[in-house]
Amino acid sequence: MDVIGNGFLARHLKAVADSHQGVVVAAAGVSAAQHTSPDAFRRETELMRGLVRRCVDSGEKLVFFSTASSGIYAQPGRPGTEDGPVTPATAYGRHKHALERELADRPVDFLILRLGHVVGPDQPAHQLLPALAAQVRSGRVRIFPGARRDLIDVADVISIIDALLGTGANRTTVNIASGCAVPIERIVEHIQHRMGATAEWTHGAPVVTQEVSTERLRGLVPAVASMGFGPGYYRGVLDKYLPWGEPAGSAGTPA
Repeated sequence: MDVIGNGFLARHLKAVADSHQGVVVAAAGVSAAQHTSPDAFRRETELMRGLVRRCVDSGEKLVFFSTASSGIYAQPGRPGTEDGPVTPATAYGRHKHALERELADRPVDFLILRLGHVVGPDQPAHQLLPALAAQVRSGRVRIFPGARRDLIDVADVISIIDALLGTGANRTTVNIASGCAVPIERIVEHIQHRMGATAEWTHGAPVVTQEVSTERLRGLVPAVASMGFGPGYYRGVLDKYLPWGEPAGSAGTPA
């Protein structure tokens, strides 16, 4: 595969790049849920359109990363599905969903992968775990009541993408998440415990979070059943990656 980009996901994808000829992965887009920059959105739109033109001409398959966060799934009551109603709650979610629709309208092979909150080594400081770890270390954490986060190990994400590409799945959208969204308070409590630190919590406005359905993922990749996804999965992910500490940089907004 041809991995476009050199960021967090792109670096991990290079481990399986030799296994999938004829696949182009757009791993250079907007990765911050807090992003509202029209320039950043425009750059990703232009990148995606250029890659679509390439794949139409070459017959390659395009993999596009979207989000399974509350930016896309913001209707409580039942888990968000790939073919269900979507009401993006943020500028980031609206941008990603617009690109999803544009890609689906083009005559090209594609996979749209809606990712949960991916956790792994050497993440940028604005992403969830390094941002929360930095806030805990600073002694002050901002909590948004009602926020829930579906954490997934980047190693599991790469294994799932590798398997998905092997199935030949095409022109479809797939949620890649654990299926277990965890209250942000439990995540912060575990980070505090793991780091041996206690921070002061301040509270923002309550938010609404929707669970993420993994039914389609499990049907396409049966091996997901052996990845340990469940209510306690997030603790193992945090324990695995917290020892490396947060990267240098300012703390971001966790919820």
